[in-house]
Amino acid sequence: MAPDRTPRDRDDDALSWGDDDPTLDTGVSARDEASHIDAAPRAEPLPSGYTAVGRGTKDGAPVPTETTPAPGAADAAVATTEDAASPASMSSPALLALGVIGGVYLLFAIGWLIGGSRLQGVAGFLVDPSGVAPPLWTGGNLVALWLAVLAPVIWFGTVYWLTRSSRAWVRWALLALGVILLVPWPFVMVGAAGS
Repeated sequence: MAPDRTPRDRDDDALSWGDDDPTLDTGVSARDEASHIDAAPRAEPLPSGYTAVGRGTKDGAPVPTETTPAPGAADAAVATTEDAASPASMSSPALLALGVIGGVYLLFAIGWLIGGSRLQGVAGFLVDPSGVAPPLWTGGNLVALWLAVLAPVIWFGTVYWLTRSSRAWVRWALLALGVILLVPWPFVMVGAAGS
């Protein structure tokens, strides 16, 4: 007969991972498993009648592992050196903030496209009272419009690329400066519908 269990004991069982389940026991303690992972593979003698062939053998006998470097050991050493030299990765809140600021820059680019396009028809009156601007001026205005559209994207990419190995506050300060400088004024003043 099973011992009487209180509702509190059953609640505790529901919140456990069942570590005391005998079917989950591998017979190896965590300490033994860690030492097994860290230890180099042993060169065990082969049964009689078998000959070792391939990498790590010499004249049919296994070469001791101390003299044979593991495959890719040099690559691992180089990778470890490169990892130490690379900048630390950003935290989740920093990545989230970077995505939000990137979205603001994308909205600025769209704002410059919409606002600048709305002003294209009015811009001819700045040059000629009839509203018909010379082709060279119209072409220059079109180039300026597309540079204004690409400016937020270029600013964001340049700041991100140039501040990869600098302090985080430098990146955030330059991104905030770009948010202030690159406001799409034609869109803000005229809007999408125009006036």
